[in-house]
Amino acid sequence: MQEEKVILVNEKDEPQGLMPKMEAHEKGLLHRAFSVFVMNGKGQTMIQQRALDKYHSPGLWTNTCCSHQREGEASVDAGKRRLMEEMGFTTALEEVFSFIYHAPFDNGLAEHEFDHVLIGKYEDDPWPNPAEVAAWKWVYPEEIKKDMELHPELYTAWFKIIFDKFYDHLMQNASI
Repeated sequence: MQEEKVILVNEKDEPQGLMPKMEAHEKGLLHRAFSVFVMNGKGQTMIQQRALDKYHSPGLWTNTCCSHQREGEASVDAGKRRLMEEMGFTTALEEVFSFIYHAPFDNGLAEHEFDHVLIGKYEDDPWPNPAEVAAWKWVYPEEIKKDMELHPELYTAWFKIIFDKFYDHLMQNASI
């Protein structure tokens, strides 16, 4: 099986070529990514605990799902694809903002991403892929924020960065 490639981009999100995902993470090169936040009608956010055998950040809590767009794939389409692959469902998604972040890991890898943040609504239980997800739960954003302050070691490096921006977006748009 051929290794997945990421789309290298500049600070304007303009494609600069393709690179194997692992190599991009080893070199810490800026590449395109997306992060999905799914919410229910109560204003809760679905978060997942990464599978315990993931090559980085195993067992840590994070947003509903995230990954990388494939060449020629729109962010919303990529989000729907990955939502089905990881959580076993799909729903309408909307891109709400994007930004660049850098998050190094203890294993020497680093995320350096131009991240497109997507939000969707869903009311049912997911059917998570056990190779990707150890557990999941619905949580009010205020509870996530408080728990991250008390127990930051339980959350992925990128989620701690992205969640603050997501939370600010919710507050500005009075969605919760």
